Amino acid sequence: MTIRKATLNDLEQLADLFDQYRVFYRKDPNPNGCRKFLSERISNNESEIFLAANSEHKAVGFVQLYPLFSSTRMKRLWLLNDLYVIPESRNLGVGKMLIDRAKELAAETGACGLSLETEKSNETGNRLYPEMGFQLDMDHNYYYWS
Repeated sequence: MTIRKATLNDLEQLADLFDQYRVFYRKDPNPNGCRKFLSERISNNESEIFLAANSEHKAVGFVQLYPLFSSTRMKRLWLLNDLYVIPESRNLGVGKMLIDRAKELAAETGACGLSLETEKSNETGNRLYPEMGFQLDMDHNYYYWS
């Protein structure tokens, strides 16, 4: 298994994974929208995306991170916004490898850490993240407006 930064050359495989990820979160499939969205993120350097590929060079997972800043810590903070591994490659350590690469990015950029959220119903993620050193924040309320 290899983990590498995604480029526009990976767009087709990445967009397919991204669409599967969105369907996992109960969104309608939208392959063209996924290609456009990811192409813009990569072309505009608006996110960091790392791709996991198996020995046949088939993409089996990805992680996407967005840059944020912590005002109180006066440092960069990365939002680990998307993590997905195809079902047949789960329980092989791919998610852990992708998270480890995200941690490396945080260290490389002098960031104060990684932040993420997941649904309470995401049993796999809610087991994986604490295992990878993430702590559940019981001290803050998170609000959204849309």
